[in-house]
Amino acid sequence: MALYLNEDQSMLRDTAKPFLADAAPVKHLRRLRDSNDATGFSRDLWGQFAEMGFTGIMIPEANGGLGLGHVEAGIVLEEIGRNLTPSPFLTTAVAAVEALKASARLSEEWLPKIASGGAIVALAIDEGAKHRPEATALKAERSGNGFKLSGTKTFVLNGHVADMMIVAARTAGAAGEVAGLTLFAVPKDAGQTTDPRRLVDSSLASHVSFDGVEVDADAIIGEVDGGWDVLRTMLDAGRVGAAAEMVGVGAAAMDMTIGYLKQRKQFGKLIGEFQALQHRAAHLYGEMEVARATVLKAQQLLDAGDPRAEIAVAVAKAKTGKAVRLSVQEGIQMHGGIGMTDEYDIGLYMKRDRALEEFFGDARFHTERVARMSGY
Repeated sequence: MALYLNEDQSMLRDTAKPFLADAAPVKHLRRLRDSNDATGFSRDLWGQFAEMGFTGIMIPEANGGLGLGHVEAGIVLEEIGRNLTPSPFLTTAVAAVEALKASARLSEEWLPKIASGGAIVALAIDEGAKHRPEATALKAERSGNGFKLSGTKTFVLNGHVADMMIVAARTAGAAGEVAGLTLFAVPKDAGQTTDPRRLVDSSLASHVSFDGVEVDADAIIGEVDGGWDVLRTMLDAGRVGAAAEMVGVGAAAMDMTIGYLKQRKQFGKLIGEFQALQHRAAHLYGEMEVARATVLKAQQLLDAGDPRAEIAVAVAKAKTGKAVRLSVQEGIQMHGGIGMTDEYDIGLYMKRDRALEEFFGDARFHTERVARMSGY
């Protein structure tokens, strides 16, 4: 597979790029942050996403979507990252959609709502400070015709405003085992409580408590005790999506830094004329291009259903994490002291990178996954 966009994908990029640059630039994030917005994103903008067809990119045509794939979703996500646009697109229109496809009944109920912009879906997976899905301990015990959920989840993005949560629970086995996990679609009025917290990038994530929350058997996504395969599919969609958004963050930070090198003067010369800074900028460009290639390759393999997709996704998340960290750190350093002030946008890119780095597993987590899958 060639590592470039085809004509239709390029047209989508040419549509998404100016739309997001105009409708949701960095100042859009600043407005939400400075007003202490309690939602965390603009519902009007989410409605515009639906009108543009973005929310239905990965939804089958039979459910009201466009029937496209991870490459196309990644195009939108890269522009979201480039503009630091607050949006539930990654969790709702990418990861959750992949999970819901495993249930015909839930697909029929929820996918048209997502495509129309009428539903927000949150992912309640992790229970600690780090991404460790196999460590799920939240219990799901049989109760009547369904299950009773008891436990807590942490850092559930948009959990306080979600119409439904996809919850990973343990119906058998012990924490640390992949067997015995089950996924549930839990509606917002089921009885769980949310405690939203502001993250470093100004997004809102909740600690969610389930105290005997009851759901019926129709809420199960996939099979009882066999939810790991669906969970893995959902997580890989989220991981490569987060990597695509990070590419946008890193690319914008790099462009901003190079632009500053062309403007800032020191000792009567543009600082971009200093060879040491030229070398650093060239190194950064190379790292970002490699990261972009790994993400596109992983997206293509996922779309093709290739068995190599899982390791490619881990490579993409690990490589992108390292490259984008370099981009935002070099951006801060080359801007000098002003790079640490809120007046300049470069610091906001560093904050978004830190949040995305942890989301769905950081570079160390995925480097270890690559090693294990490679037999080390």
